[in-house]
Amino acid sequence: MTGTAVEGDEFVLRADQYRPELLAYCYRMLGSLADAEDAVQETYVRAWRAFDSFEERASLRTWLYRIATNTCLSALRHHGRRVLPSGLGAPSQDSSAPPNSVDTSVRWLQPFPDDWLPDSSDPAAIVTARDTVRLALVASLQYLPPRQRVVLILREVLAWSAAEVAELLDISVAAVKSALQRARARLDDVAPVADQVGELTEPQQRELLDRYVAAFETADPAALERLLRADATLEAPPLRRWYSGIRYCMPYMGQHVLGSPGHWRMLPASANGQPAVAAYYRGADGSYLPYGIVVLTADADGISRITAFGDADLVTAFGFPAVPPDA
Repeated sequence: MTGTAVEGDEFVLRADQYRPELLAYCYRMLGSLADAEDAVQETYVRAWRAFDSFEERASLRTWLYRIATNTCLSALRHHGRRVLPSGLGAPSQDSSAPPNSVDTSVRWLQPFPDDWLPDSSDPAAIVTARDTVRLALVASLQYLPPRQRVVLILREVLAWSAAEVAELLDISVAAVKSALQRARARLDDVAPVADQVGELTEPQQRELLDRYVAAFETADPAALERLLRADATLEAPPLRRWYSGIRYCMPYMGQHVLGSPGHWRMLPASANGQPAVAAYYRGADGSYLPYGIVVLTADADGISRITAFGDADLVTAFGFPAVPPDA
């Protein structure tokens, strides 16, 4: 076995354990599941090629984060921020309008499967990991300039010290503190108001999902309305139009979304630390086709936000079959 092969084997053994946390980090930076996967893949290719020159003056984890950060910063130089419809303008009050406002030119935010978060035996660490990929937080991060985004994520999400962040970015500790202060101020100024997410117990979350799925699969608007808070919001990228308030959400869903019994099939999921479903719809020939991933923001008072990501590829990316079982 050659020296290069031995080094490659050593790299895989030592570096692979960091892949889940790097994937979550790149997702927070880029706001896209697909882009995060590409960034992590590029990070590992670059690291593998340079591993023979790695002098271990920093830990392997820090070295990988440096490469991942540079990869993300490079990607962000070529692309605008990822957004949700609610980040593009005021809500619509025309609930009779058909869902024909698809805009594929926008770089839409994507959801992140909880199964991809780093494993931990510490319940508190699991809760923290889920909290730091909440949709509202990730959407807010996209408003920050790239380097401020790095500083905020490393300092306040991953709890790195100012000195560690300064070393990674090759800047002074004072510059890190200044960037963090500016990032906080910018979020206060321009970011959408974060959803107030009350913790649901696992039984409460299962019950919520069961009732949500039943309402859609039986096309029961009354059952769906009982699940929604009065201030509920509905958005469905790649549609630009979105709705705020049950008085607008329900007429739109009743007229354009629910359909007839059996139109929808849904499988329980978990995304961005929130309850979710993988959704399928019945096509013209009667077979079921993947629609995408629907993420619910909810508390004990009900569902405050439905974010329906209408991207069929997300269904299989989340590990679900292209066709629902028993379809």
